[in-house]
Amino acid sequence: MKNIRNRLLVILGLIIVSVYALVPKTGPTGEKVPSINLGLDLQGGMHLAVEVDDPDNTLTDEARADALERTLTTIRNRIDEFGVREPTIQRVGNERIIVELAGIDDPERAMAIVERTAFLEFKLVREDDNFRNALPRIDRGIVQELGAENLRGVAMEEASAEEPAQALSDILGTEAEAGDSAAAAADSADQAAATDATADTAAADGTPPVEQEQAEPNLRPLTGLLLEGPQPGIMLVAEEEVPTVERYLATEALQNALPRNTELRWGAAPTSAGGGAYRELYVLESDPILTGDLLQDAGPAARDPQFNQPYVPFETTRRGARVFQRGTAPNVGRFMAIVLDGRVQSAPVIRQTLSRRAQIEMGGGSSFQEAQDLALVLRAGALPMPIKVVERHSVSASLGADSIRQGRNAFIIGIIGVVILMMWYYRVAGVMAVAALCVYVLFVLGGLAGLGATLTLPGIAGLILSIGMAVDANVLIFERIREESDAGKTPRTAVDAGFAQALSAIVDANLTTLITAAILYQFGTGPIRGFAVTLVIGIIASFFTALYVTRTFFLMYLERRSPTEPLSI
Repeated sequence: MKNIRNRLLVILGLIIVSVYALVPKTGPTGEKVPSINLGLDLQGGMHLAVEVDDPDNTLTDEARADALERTLTTIRNRIDEFGVREPTIQRVGNERIIVELAGIDDPERAMAIVERTAFLEFKLVREDDNFRNALPRIDRGIVQELGAENLRGVAMEEASAEEPAQALSDILGTEAEAGDSAAAAADSADQAAATDATADTAAADGTPPVEQEQAEPNLRPLTGLLLEGPQPGIMLVAEEEVPTVERYLATEALQNALPRNTELRWGAAPTSAGGGAYRELYVLESDPILTGDLLQDAGPAARDPQFNQPYVPFETTRRGARVFQRGTAPNVGRFMAIVLDGRVQSAPVIRQTLSRRAQIEMGGGSSFQEAQDLALVLRAGALPMPIKVVERHSVSASLGADSIRQGRNAFIIGIIGVVILMMWYYRVAGVMAVAALCVYVLFVLGGLAGLGATLTLPGIAGLILSIGMAVDANVLIFERIREESDAGKTPRTAVDAGFAQALSAIVDANLTTLITAAILYQFGTGPIRGFAVTLVIGIIASFFTALYVTRTFFLMYLERRSPTEPLSI
């Protein structure tokens, strides 16, 4: 009886621990946190597969592996800051990273946080007229680079009736005499007249007019597309003209004609002016004052009480503080652009010499959530290289609920079938096996909750499979006990011999399955890992319940019977 009491205390202690693990906890904000984490396929979410963006294949295998490993660490830090419970973030070979985020409400925001390179730079705004003075030279270079087929579109739009020769000369940048330019203008006028005459003739004889081949009829010089901005060094471009200007910015002619130590960067968001939508184009110094790799930490986003604009406080390293101080001390009163991933977030004025602590002021069109996301990615660090999403799919919450319902139905049907079969075939021993099976299920669920494992749809399959293994272990034991009873042994001797003889077969079956589950966990991804985790916990629980819990029930049964009374098995 003392042996039985000690066994019951062990079983009761494990039951209490399992029940405690299954009790829902309270989160930091007071919300109820489920005891068992549900995977992507059960509660919905997003699956991403990302790779390092190396279109020219310039990275060596070693450099690619290093970049992928650093990218994995950065993405994991960002997701942890984002607050997703139990994400799956793992590397697959030397090419790809798998990211699975279960239960997220805003997948687009999550993907933007994962993808953002977060390369931060602080650059001075150029307030001189060097870029404005270079615009005529830039226009000439653009026209020459885009080719002769675009010349008519530029020339005819800009040339006026009074001064066609001068307009053409300005665009082409020729050094010819006015007479040559006038001749060229006359030729262009003759061609236009001939085209009009052809159109008139075609209209007279009923044939459709032949359009003059003109690749870019709306092509305009950059000089006419840039408007004066709110402050020196900032220009405005009408939103509908942004694609044209972006094409100009990509030309070698513009890059070669830019003044020294000058670059152009777009603002992060459109702005409104005079009833229209415009995009700000900043003229910046190429050399940055400070880069994001010298940042040590970024605080939570906050709002400026005076202007109600969001900002992100940050702190630099000691070296960064010295660099920042040297860069801002001689430039107090100038505007400094905050450039994130090639886009200017804002360009506040430097009011005083900056050192270790400062703040990133967001633009007027930025929301507080964007400031929070910026603080998040700055704390997590910049990606070593840009990445590209090569695979993406989402699982809706309704589909996850349907999976849970179907999995629950399969579990219930399987349990009911096992209970009926065991009680019918093994009678009293079958009842003991069913009681042990209930304890087993409690142990498995408590183990999943206690270890913080994620239950997936394949995990439910693993749970049902391990139930079958638990039943199989009981069947082996009961059959050995029957054989010993048929051989004329007493009930207590038959039970001891049955458990002893079944032990080797149970260990072999569970050990081989355990090795298989470990391999699945090591090399699998997402749902496969969920299946492996559930299977491992189930194997351990089934081994314990079959050899310890079921035997305890048999000892209790035999203690209350006559030693010579035959077993009901």
